[in-house]
Amino acid sequence: MRVVIGSDHAGFELKTLLVSHLESAGHVVLDVGTDSEEPVDYPDFSAAVGREVASGDSERGIMVCGSGAGGSIAANKITGVRSAVVHDHYTAHQAVEHDDMNVLSLGARIIGLTTAIEIVDAYLAATFSGEERHARRLRKVVELDRNRG
Repeated sequence: MRVVIGSDHAGFELKTLLVSHLESAGHVVLDVGTDSEEPVDYPDFSAAVGREVASGDSERGIMVCGSGAGGSIAANKITGVRSAVVHDHYTAHQAVEHDDMNVLSLGARIIGLTTAIEIVDAYLAATFSGEERHARRLRKVVELDRNRG
């Protein structure tokens, strides 16, 4: 799978470790930065991840910042992105299966590497169920996105 990943300075270290994990698992990884722990603005990297996913050039995206919240909020401003902050295994796969989440947002100051890997693996292994009730709800979400609320 082609995965785009980005982070701000707070997420840089975890992002770097996740890139290695993803590549070891056979994924094609596009790292859109940042490239150090020098302070940067998370919206710039969330937008880069979101645009890559919305364009269809990458199948899934991952954003890593301090809490995950800012990264998710910014990514969701890109039309076509469905992002959530995830800090547990169940939500990692459920948000894809029920809500077709395409950008995962992680909080590097909240979770450790082992949990992050578990979440990323569950997220990437999951697929949208397509069940009628989930498809109906997703159509409503897409319509909200298209009309900007």
